[in-house]
Amino acid sequence: MSSPPVDNIILLADCYKSCHYKIYPPGTTTLYAYFESRGGKFPYTVFFGLQYILKRWLCGPVLTRAMIQEAKEVINTVFKRDDVFNEEGWNYLLERHGGRLPLRVRAVPEGTVVPIKNVLFTVENTDPALPWITSFFETLLVQTWYPMTVATNSRFCKHIIHHYMNLTHDNTNNLVFSLHDTGYRGVSSVESAALGGAAHMISFKSSDTVAGTSMLRKYYHLKTVAGFSTPSSEHSTIISWGRERELDSHRHMLHTYSEGDAGCVCDSYDIWKCLEDMWCGELRELVLERGRKGGCIYLRPDSGEPKTVVLKCLEILGSAYGTDINSKGYKTLPPYLRVIHADGINHKTLWGILEHLKSHGWSTENAYFGAGGALLQRIDRDTQQCAYKVSYVETDGQGRDVYKQPITDSIKTSKRGRLSLHCNDGVYTTMQGSKGHSPKDLLVTVFENGELLQDYTFPEIQERAEITPEDFDIIKFLEEDSD
Repeated sequence: MSSPPVDNIILLADCYKSCHYKIYPPGTTTLYAYFESRGGKFPYTVFFGLQYILKRWLCGPVLTRAMIQEAKEVINTVFKRDDVFNEEGWNYLLERHGGRLPLRVRAVPEGTVVPIKNVLFTVENTDPALPWITSFFETLLVQTWYPMTVATNSRFCKHIIHHYMNLTHDNTNNLVFSLHDTGYRGVSSVESAALGGAAHMISFKSSDTVAGTSMLRKYYHLKTVAGFSTPSSEHSTIISWGRERELDSHRHMLHTYSEGDAGCVCDSYDIWKCLEDMWCGELRELVLERGRKGGCIYLRPDSGEPKTVVLKCLEILGSAYGTDINSKGYKTLPPYLRVIHADGINHKTLWGILEHLKSHGWSTENAYFGAGGALLQRIDRDTQQCAYKVSYVETDGQGRDVYKQPITDSIKTSKRGRLSLHCNDGVYTTMQGSKGHSPKDLLVTVFENGELLQDYTFPEIQERAEITPEDFDIIKFLEEDSD
């Protein structure tokens, strides 16, 4: 395989960053910056992904003479002038530090669930001759927004399902398998699939985005796999038999994978005919035989208005196979039969479906879900309003808290000074300015002078991100959410 499109550390930044070293105040020796979620769609963030960026790009010697020469040629050509590129500064970094970055990064432990508007990590230079590198690597470090936002989105969906499972089912044993990641084909790159897929696996163990497992094995000490799947049909495996042989396509699937779980898509033509005549008729004995062997059939509608379709599917299957009433008073299908809907699923449609099922007497346990675009791709840096800002500088030996405060948009007002993150009685607070130095600071030094100082494992990240009794009232939030 060829090398990635960019493998030069100097070219991993917005090109205009190359001109900034000249326009900070003369005599500047320290720049200190921080990263936060200023607000956004979700009331908290699950911090994840910084370790990947640090390991992938910033650890060890990352600069060579050849990189400096390549970047000089590229940057000078981009600006059509030869007085922008900081050749002297990069040469100093190479010669003085052996190509290792004199940066200190302090961050909240990965997997921590932090309310919005709090600091998540800070960055500062450790060599007074190179203050500009704090800002230069903003472009790369801010890309933490993507895995962090996917992790947040996924946990939020888990929070919703958890709520309805507690209301309508005897236990939450299958919670971690209830939302399946189907987003591999829908993301912008293999790297996005790996990062987003891994982020989803913090909360769920059901995924077809196997790239996420590969990333976790390489960067987060995963020993086995983090997401599981099951043999499942797709529309091509159904329609290739022809409409008149749809029944044969389903029967062939069941014979081919005769034991264990199997997923079968049902809406290639007429889903109601497929369910009533085939799955509740011609294929009934095969379904029952699967159940006797301990397996489960997941029947998948893949179109239509989700809450209406899922309920109708359950009603059809319940009439044919019978239902039980669980300890909470809600109907459940036999354990060998479930419905999985994987079209148009996001946190709001999920809420709508589960509330609809509850109001019609069905337990959440009967329905499973898949999400692709809405889970891994229908997000951006503004979903959680992620921002990286300089908040403290030292010039001519004098320290100064700095900030921005645009009169046209108060939400963009930035924090001031050195920062620390505290949590007292479950309440998180970012301390600013002179209050930013404290032994109670939750931020820990994860990277310094080219060396990774904290190396988190995936299981400990999952543990930090677990749903707890102290979590906020998610239904109240959804009801009040005007977005």
